[in-house]
Amino acid sequence: MTYRIRTAGLAALLLAATFTISGCDPLTAQTKPPTPPVSQDQTDDKPAQTPVQNEPNEENETQEKPVQEEPAKEQPVSKPTQPAQNEKPAGQPSQPVAGAANSLTVLVNKQLGLPDDFQPSNLTDDPNLPFLAGGGGEKRLMRGEVAAALKQLFAAAEKDGLYLSVASAYRSHATQTQLFNYYVQTQGETEARRYSAVPGHSEHETGLAVDVSGRDGKCAVEDCFADLPEAKWLAKNSHKFGFVIRYPKGKESVTGYAYEPWHLRYLGVDTASAIYAKNTTMEEYFNVK
Repeated sequence: MTYRIRTAGLAALLLAATFTISGCDPLTAQTKPPTPPVSQDQTDDKPAQTPVQNEPNEENETQEKPVQEEPAKEQPVSKPTQPAQNEKPAGQPSQPVAGAANSLTVLVNKQLGLPDDFQPSNLTDDPNLPFLAGGGGEKRLMRGEVAAALKQLFAAAEKDGLYLSVASAYRSHATQTQLFNYYVQTQGETEARRYSAVPGHSEHETGLAVDVSGRDGKCAVEDCFADLPEAKWLAKNSHKFGFVIRYPKGKESVTGYAYEPWHLRYLGVDTASAIYAKNTTMEEYFNVK
């Protein structure tokens, strides 16, 4: 009897040690996306919770007409210890963009993508914009017109007693490839596509998308952000400065993504205000799916 008890205790200890060594939470391992083992400056989707002083980043980021190509067949993947840096994922959609890739109103979604070698024009790192800790490197970059409009939006929010920060902005094609491949290799492609865009199909690659949070970082890039005053203010006022909530609540079947109250997309004041007035999405407004 004593031997059996000691054996059971040893098994429990070995099981706990396995989860500890692997970094896996046994209660949530299958319900939340993994964090890719890459530098925080490059691809970490969720920022740390402490704001920091802005320091300009010296990173330089043309446009080429997209080409048609047949999608590759999906193949099973195994779990590697490190993600491939620039390996093109299987099953990538191949439709071209709806409109010029550098247009302010370019539509990028799960069906419509950007050329592999696309880089947005006039990317800038504005030292006058507040960023959360972890929002460094290329994540500080955005198109110049976006930065100018975002500063006005932040100033207006501040007048209403709300202090906003950027959690993440631009993401290069190489970074999106690395991020998506990691999720595919650790969760499988079907699961990865639920919360991560295929390279060339992320709005962050346009330089026109910005993830915004409160300056305290509370619920940054998390569902609970929807319940905060900052999210409610953004929903009512962002269009006045040329932004829309790109993935609005109740439109998952249209956009392909769940509600993201923190994800702003710059379109210019006229277009953003028209979309807001109609309570619609970019896909519906431009009649493109």
